[in-house]
Amino acid sequence: MLIFWIIVFIVSLTVLVKGADLLIASAEKIGLAVGLSPFIVGVTIVGLGTSFPELISSFVAVFKGVTDVVASTAIGSNIANILLIGGISAVIGKRLTVTKSLIDLDLPLLAIGTVLLLGIVWDKQITFGESLLMVVTYGVYLLYTVLHKDTEETEEIFEVLPSREEKRKHISAHKKEFAVRPKLATKDFVMLIVAIIALSFGAKYLIDALINLSAILNVATSVIAITAVAMGTSLPELVVSAKAARERKSEVALGNIFGSNVFNSLIVIGLPGLFSRLALDSQTFAVGVPTMAFATLLFVISGISRRIHIWEGAFYLSVYILFIAKVFNWF
Repeated sequence: MLIFWIIVFIVSLTVLVKGADLLIASAEKIGLAVGLSPFIVGVTIVGLGTSFPELISSFVAVFKGVTDVVASTAIGSNIANILLIGGISAVIGKRLTVTKSLIDLDLPLLAIGTVLLLGIVWDKQITFGESLLMVVTYGVYLLYTVLHKDTEETEEIFEVLPSREEKRKHISAHKKEFAVRPKLATKDFVMLIVAIIALSFGAKYLIDALINLSAILNVATSVIAITAVAMGTSLPELVVSAKAARERKSEVALGNIFGSNVFNSLIVIGLPGLFSRLALDSQTFAVGVPTMAFATLLFVISGISRRIHIWEGAFYLSVYILFIAKVFNWF
């Protein structure tokens, strides 16, 4: 039975991740076709879509009564995003440069989101009111991100295009660009439906496998969630960031870590928390929470210094290995 449930775990995790990829691709095309700007599509659909596996599996966990999986998955994913993905990206890229836009906007918002989460989980439970606060905070974050981007673009136009005639031409060209929208086909909606079905079934069997593996191995469900589930759902970000680091695209390599971690901290925990009081097990509280706080602090310091060197990446990976060892009580 152990081999069977391991296979179910791996297959369902793969289906969950692939379902998220399909959802992003189809929803992105539909969003552009109905007139949404590329930036809005990027922030809402693409940015949030990469964390959909964590969100859907958290909902299923709540409905199956294993509420401690929710916080463990989100916290484990945040740790993997910074220490594993950030570490591997820095080692591959040898040196990652943090851009000004990430420092001005994403870095403080990541710090605020993490501090809020740390304060909420301090009593080892997450109530309805706390979950609502997290969801509202993410709404403010999303609104501020969009408004901040619009302001930046306006300032750039006024700096680069000093004359009124040039501004008029730029705006006209910008409108023409948005006028060219992708044409929708039946297969786009079919892909969207298939993606939703894949996410639903993938999440259901992932949680089933997690519960059964927990019983067979005599390991807490939260331990599997904070390690295997968190690592598995972070694989898409790992592939994207590693490729971007190799191509010297630091902003892409690091940007999705910021957005994904804020989403995990506020939405992956906040939305399921509106339906049930969430528990935080002792292992996640004792090992996961301090590790997430330390990893975020390291990431913020690296962001302020505007560079993540190869030796910092190696240190990130060392801390992640130590975290895994501590979770499983290897020493």
